[in-house]
Amino acid sequence: MSRTDGSTTSSGLSERELAAVRERAAELRQESGSGGKGAKGAKDEAAVLAKIEQMAEPDRSTALRLHRLVADAAPDLRPKLWYGQPAYARGGKVVCFFRSGQDDGERYSTFGFTPEARLDDGSGAWPTSYAVADLTEAAAEALAALVARA
Repeated sequence: MSRTDGSTTSSGLSERELAAVRERAAELRQESGSGGKGAKGAKDEAAVLAKIEQMAEPDRSTALRLHRLVADAAPDLRPKLWYGQPAYARGGKVVCFFRSGQDDGERYSTFGFTPEARLDDGSGAWPTSYAVADLTEAAAEALAALVARA
């Protein structure tokens, strides 16, 4: 039974988690039935921009700024939706992503990297996700450097 109060359903997932799974399944169905790479790329970017437009402020402005940051820092990364949120991929594999804190019911949004980013720095521990409450110039520059490195 589905619940909207944050409790789990019979599957053991919260309603929000089930919604994310459904969005990802729809994304995979769309990917498998899409046409050529050029048309698919434009369609994927349009879907990401539409998702960003649906976000409430300040997440909308932050996500749009990060979208431009990724495009400038790593033009080879292609936008796509991933679990219903903006992400950026190389060769179809997600490298980095934005999660709206408001959409997720969290205190802050996050910008993260998957293992595909290969950010290993040899220290044995490194961050893979960053809280984004206010994207200052310094924070934007640091994230741009990481995106370029990825």
